[in-house]
Amino acid sequence: MKETMLVIDGHSMAFRAFYALPADKFVTAQGQHTNAVYGFASMLIKLLESYQPSHIAVAFDVSRHSFRTDEYPEYKGTRDATPEEFKGQIELIRDLLSAMGIRSLSREGFEADDILATLAKRAADADMRVYVASGDRDSFQTVTDSVTVLYPGMSPGDLREMTPQSVEAKYGVPPYRYPEIAALVGETSDNLPGVPGVGPKTAAQWINRFDGLDNLLENADKITGKRGEALREHLEDVRRNRRLNHLLTDMDLECDITDLRREVTDRQALSQLCDALEFRSLRSRVLSVAKIGLGSASDDDEAEVLMPAEQPQVSWTIADEATSVDQWRREHPGQLALLIDGTLSVNAPEASAIALATATDALVIDTALLSAQQDQALASILSEDGLILHDLKGCIHALGARGWTLGKAHTDLLLAAYLVNSEHRGYQLDQLFARYLGVDSQEKKDSTTLFEVGISDERAQKLAEDAARMHSLDVILAEKLKESDQSHLLDDLEMPVAVLLAQMEKCGIGVDEDFLTALSHELALDVDTAQRGAWDVLGHEVNLSSPKQLQTVLFEELALPKTKKTKTGYTTNAEALTDLFEKTGNDFLRHLLVHRDRIKLKQMVDGLISSIGVDQRIHTTFSQTAAATGRLASSEPNLQNIPARSADGLRIRGGFVAQEPYTNLMSADYSQIEMRIMAHMSQDPGLIDAFSSGEDLHRTMAAMVFGVEPEDVTGEERSRIKATSYGLAYGLSAYGLSAQLQIPVHEAAALRDRYFERFGGVRDYLEGLVDEARRWGWTQTIRGRRRYLPDLHSANRTRREMAERAALNAPIQGSAADIVKMAMLDVHAQLKDSDLRSRMLVQIHDELLFEVAPGEEEKLRQLVRKGMEGVMSLRVPLEVAIGFGPTWKDAAH
Repeated sequence: MKETMLVIDGHSMAFRAFYALPADKFVTAQGQHTNAVYGFASMLIKLLESYQPSHIAVAFDVSRHSFRTDEYPEYKGTRDATPEEFKGQIELIRDLLSAMGIRSLSREGFEADDILATLAKRAADADMRVYVASGDRDSFQTVTDSVTVLYPGMSPGDLREMTPQSVEAKYGVPPYRYPEIAALVGETSDNLPGVPGVGPKTAAQWINRFDGLDNLLENADKITGKRGEALREHLEDVRRNRRLNHLLTDMDLECDITDLRREVTDRQALSQLCDALEFRSLRSRVLSVAKIGLGSASDDDEAEVLMPAEQPQVSWTIADEATSVDQWRREHPGQLALLIDGTLSVNAPEASAIALATATDALVIDTALLSAQQDQALASILSEDGLILHDLKGCIHALGARGWTLGKAHTDLLLAAYLVNSEHRGYQLDQLFARYLGVDSQEKKDSTTLFEVGISDERAQKLAEDAARMHSLDVILAEKLKESDQSHLLDDLEMPVAVLLAQMEKCGIGVDEDFLTALSHELALDVDTAQRGAWDVLGHEVNLSSPKQLQTVLFEELALPKTKKTKTGYTTNAEALTDLFEKTGNDFLRHLLVHRDRIKLKQMVDGLISSIGVDQRIHTTFSQTAAATGRLASSEPNLQNIPARSADGLRIRGGFVAQEPYTNLMSADYSQIEMRIMAHMSQDPGLIDAFSSGEDLHRTMAAMVFGVEPEDVTGEERSRIKATSYGLAYGLSAYGLSAQLQIPVHEAAALRDRYFERFGGVRDYLEGLVDEARRWGWTQTIRGRRRYLPDLHSANRTRREMAERAALNAPIQGSAADIVKMAMLDVHAQLKDSDLRSRMLVQIHDELLFEVAPGEEEKLRQLVRKGMEGVMSLRVPLEVAIGFGPTWKDAAH
């Protein structure tokens, strides 16, 4: 059987991927766009599945300079500049290829097409089946009975197989003569003008009539009419085009065909890259094709790809009506792992099936078939202390829906894995088994699920084996936490917070549905008013949500300055249009931006309305693992998206209310906590003095910017400068400051210099922070929470800069997250000890929101202030602002 070579035009496929996926939907927390990487990987996986190559190479252009531009400087001169969002993604793609055991090739002065043509000829000469994946029609000249070009179709994943027969059917000439047609017709994308009036059909007729381009040019005087005149006037253009579109097949690539055999996938490198790029599912998809095409790889190599860690055989039993649950427990003493199959969320909790397991034995239970006696026995086991769990908070919800209560858990594998490395973007059990045990535990597509008649053997076996594996995973994660001195964070912080969050989620927060419904209607009127205002400016109707129609209106009808060029025209995203409005003050743009803003707010309000439960409360879901810094995240709905200080945000907060018998909401918010932590960790004398004296730094900074006395700074001006203050503290450049404040760069530089004249210790601390992180490989919070940043040593500049930005932010933001979580636990404990009926509802960044029972306002104020301000002793005091009111808006301070 012939071996198969696949050669890919890297830039061609990367750009196809880039334009197929929206750049704004693929952005890491550090601001790196990744749509081209993700799309490239997806297309590569499909190619591997479809053609199963034993050998593979991906060719990339080094630059636009080549021997062709030396001869013809205008070659490819009309191509657009590389989009900003695309920059850096080629380097990331090459990192991905390296992790997958695939070689990438490039050579200064030559194009990727030349590499493809050279490899195609060599592989064909070696009697291999060859596939060339390229979006450049020049590659058609490589097509032979042994070489097929895979050319893009209408959709990104659609590739047409261009064989000798299909090329000749489409263009009327055999593949080796396709470049002769291109020489006559020209190639717009390469800026190669052809013969005016001559298309592919005419070119093919001429070439066939004279048996080739050379003969045609020698007999050009025999072509009559205007086309003949045009040909004779452009003979040198045609000859030049043919020289330039000829692909080299004899390049010195410093590698042989044998060097291009696929190597095994480097699991660790792949995981690190997927985590850095925040790809959740891509890792498993890559591993699913890891073996495909390895061909004659050694047994050891194949074992490295697929061989799971040694696992003990698991004996398992499906509980039926005759099974004694308590008897099974007596026969299996010692620690148990608990695995719940169902929905582990506050809004639809369900434990459909449960597996209890030692390291070698498991009992699988369909909860729908439990007898009263079995139910009672199971409840007793679940209330035991010391169970190994995954997703403690979710387990509390799922079991609580059945009336079962969990004892104190031994560990939460979800939170343990997060603490071990918060840069990972997947903590589901299947992902953890693959990452730490080398086990592929993903459910097969044809697996049966739970039915009323019970659990299938296949499903029961997976639940049993997964539950048993949790013991091994616990040992590994516990050792890693011990090595990094983070065990206390799991036991004393994250797991207790998970239990508290489960209570807060179940409690939810009261909502005035009528108020929010009225607000939605009001916003709908605002949307309509803005739309009509925009139409009145134009004098006709236009779909304000259609980028294509907006491009026509803005850049043709209104002739406004062009924004950034994209494949489909000029961008009409919010940032670009806001900048365009600031430059032009155009009335149509003013109405358009209001229209977009009102639609966004209406969607937010409508999302809140749809989330209201039968108890007239919203039960958001908090995540402890969504942010690498340790901050909590909110979803379904995301309450963190509601603007905290804007007028619109406050209006929305007016819909959150205290419900009877509670009388008020109380908001307690840390004042400038990150800047206070910065003062503590940097030990900057100026910053310490400012906080110790009670100075409002944001107000001081605003006074510096706007040239007024601090007492004359307005609330809006202070709010505008707040982000700038934090930005400077985190190393914001003069250019960045200029963009934020819309002031000249020299003024921004002078302002930045004045800032660091006063707070030079902050600058010195930040400069040392990255160096220290690079030396140790991680950053650390006040409580010892680590964030590992292996890319600080990356040769890839994009990944290295992403890691450097993370190293600046993580210690401060992570310490703030630790302090807020500690305060939550302390305040909650004091609430229980004091027998107050008031309760904690929501945590949003540095703010805690409480529902206040009648007559408890002053006691609650004192208790919360003491708990939040006294939770940790810093070099500067922690301060908390507190407000009360019947709504969240009224409780603002």
